[in-house]
Amino acid sequence: MPVELNPTAASLLGFLHAGPASGYELMGTAEVFIGDFWSLTRSQVYRELAALAERGLVDVGATGARSRRPYRLTEAGREAFAAWLAEPPGTEQIRYPLLLTLAFGEHLDTERLLSYVAAHREEHRRRLAEYQATAATPGLDRYQRATLTFGTHYERAVLAWMDELPDLLSPEAAGP
Repeated sequence: MPVELNPTAASLLGFLHAGPASGYELMGTAEVFIGDFWSLTRSQVYRELAALAERGLVDVGATGARSRRPYRLTEAGREAFAAWLAEPPGTEQIRYPLLLTLAFGEHLDTERLLSYVAAHREEHRRRLAEYQATAATPGLDRYQRATLTFGTHYERAVLAWMDELPDLLSPEAAGP
């Protein structure tokens, strides 16, 4: 019977393909590689690692410096990850707080709403610059480059949409 994995557990198994790592190291890897489009909390990481160990998908090493314990992918973990990866991914769900606020913008002063947009714009400019700098890094594989390309296109699209918002939100744009 195939092992059921949630995306968080599967991502941890995926990261462990690079070699043993502590929960702390895995959290850092997740923040760098998937943090902008998939969120993980420290409590999730440690809870999932314990569950993966219990299921025999990872081995837990001896406690080392700073009370860190290395986790190593087992053959069963490799198989479970391969099975998870072979399943089609679900569709994305946008959870964008600014869009939620914008959906109820009728109840908010337009200037305040546009100030929120301006603050978000700076974050999206920062991410775009970060993706562009990372894309220039040697040693990335084609899958990492493809993911970065998505991030770059996404940030450009969000910034273009933000450029349109002042006109879209003007009183003249209001329909009957």
